[in-house]
Amino acid sequence: MVIDFRNINTVWSSIAAQTLKRLGLTCVVICPGSRSTPLAVAFAQQSPDIEAISILDERSAAFFALGQAKATGRPTLVVCTSGTAGANFYPAVIEAKESRVPLLLFTTDRPPELRDCHSGQTITQLKLYGNYPNWQTELAIPSVDMQMLAYLRQTMIHAWERSQTPVPGPVHLNVPFRDPLAPIPDVEMLYALSLQLLQSEFDTEDFFSGVTTISPSLYLPSSLNLPFQQWLKTQRGIIIAGVGQPQRPEEYCRAIAQLSKTLKFPVLAEGLSPVRNYADENPYIISTYDLILRNQELAKQLAPEVVIQIGEIPTSKELRNWLASTQAQRWIIDPSDQNLDPLHGRTTHLRISIEELGRCVTWGENTSSSPSSFSSPPSSSEYLQLWCAIEAKVRATVDQTLTTIEELFESKAAWLLSQTLPPRTPIFIANSMPVRDVEFFWKPTHSQVQPFFNRGANGIDGTLSTALGIAHRQQSSVMLTGDLALLHDTNGFLMRKKFVGHLTIVLINNNGGGIFEMLSISKFEPPFEEFFATPQDIDFAQLSATYGVEHELITSWQQLLSRLNPLPSKGIRVLELQTNRKADAQWRRENLGKFAVDLA
Repeated sequence: MVIDFRNINTVWSSIAAQTLKRLGLTCVVICPGSRSTPLAVAFAQQSPDIEAISILDERSAAFFALGQAKATGRPTLVVCTSGTAGANFYPAVIEAKESRVPLLLFTTDRPPELRDCHSGQTITQLKLYGNYPNWQTELAIPSVDMQMLAYLRQTMIHAWERSQTPVPGPVHLNVPFRDPLAPIPDVEMLYALSLQLLQSEFDTEDFFSGVTTISPSLYLPSSLNLPFQQWLKTQRGIIIAGVGQPQRPEEYCRAIAQLSKTLKFPVLAEGLSPVRNYADENPYIISTYDLILRNQELAKQLAPEVVIQIGEIPTSKELRNWLASTQAQRWIIDPSDQNLDPLHGRTTHLRISIEELGRCVTWGENTSSSPSSFSSPPSSSEYLQLWCAIEAKVRATVDQTLTTIEELFESKAAWLLSQTLPPRTPIFIANSMPVRDVEFFWKPTHSQVQPFFNRGANGIDGTLSTALGIAHRQQSSVMLTGDLALLHDTNGFLMRKKFVGHLTIVLINNNGGGIFEMLSISKFEPPFEEFFATPQDIDFAQLSATYGVEHELITSWQQLLSRLNPLPSKGIRVLELQTNRKADAQWRRENLGKFAVDLA
């Protein structure tokens, strides 16, 4: 059944579902509720072309949809009933906006005559998410008028496009319905006759003939007047491979390597960037820059004249402070229309992707008459050699130090994961300390492991649900998280029966917020332990059993390694490492500044 003619709501909803299916929608997450019944029925009927997944908790549902969109690069739809249900989408809407992920949100609603009169489960849902959506509107009340159905079709097309262009992000449609909500025939004679007439005249293929899969094009500059000549004349230049989740990581990393080798610039690669996992592409990767820049003499020696930043700036506060103090000329390579310079330096945004820039570089090398042609690449400079020599020494010291640590220690987990996971494994890295340990210690390899994260708003909301969304129907995946981030989203476990694939959760249980131990407030007790560290004293074995999730307490590094490669093919599993929060924080305070201490 393509169009469901049982009543006005079923016609309306099935046309919306059919349009999105033809545009390329493959996954919809539906939260239970009454007002959303027409949409739930319509999308359930689109199987197997569209997978419809029911998730109880709206916040979890929205983050699961976010994870799916991250993994596939396509918009995912999440649907809920009226009232406060849609309010629970808000954190995921913010994250989708800030991390540029295409997400469709349909909040169903009472019709206008049932608003502002204390009708049950009714709140003001218009512009519910403020200015965060790329686009937002309220649909008209369902109608079987052909012009109104065409309006619905075109609105679906526009919503699909606006979720992807000019910058990916969330799109919110508020969708009102009158009764009947269930797919029962309309009893009013006028409506029944209208439906019969529409069904007799409706030509499905003609109606949907203009609906095609949209592939949004990248924003490209109008000319190739890029500053290659200036870059080539620079002996003290660096490339920063910042926070990024490219859909084609191999092409992305190869383009960065091409630019690096052409210019002879070292690549300071953020731990969350896939660049560290494609180390065979680039001989100039610098993975220990945060540790190096803690040495003030080295930081001065390594001050650059030119900085090329690809994507968003890395997490490292040391790097940010260093860039702010050097006042180098900076270029930011990113196709979006957003300002990606929180340092407010002497910055030029090049609105182009690194892949397109990589093609420009290749073309420039091979076509002497092109606008972007340039002279021969420079020979390796003393500046580049200095960076590479320091990286080799610091990396060796880090590896030797972590190898000798036998007790369970949270920073070593990130280092081990970088060397242990099967090739191309997707890994979701939770916020707070995990992202920082990854930046400090993730070792460059040829593993092609693909990192994912929610660094748009940097919150711990929806950590588990996002990871499950990324892992669903993908390669067996891993999540690295602390205990508080997992506890904040344990309702994500409720979708375990619908989850297809495997997720291993590497849980660093230090009974509290380890990130706060690194802040000045940690010296003040009270109120530090109760109001900042907030230990929860949870037995994760019992918690896992409650949700029917496998749990294993890890007591040695050898045990952890044996569980990470190979990974299971299905199910959800928690591997818990119990660590000492205060001892680990003390280790960081004493050691992070020592790895490069004698290299100036």
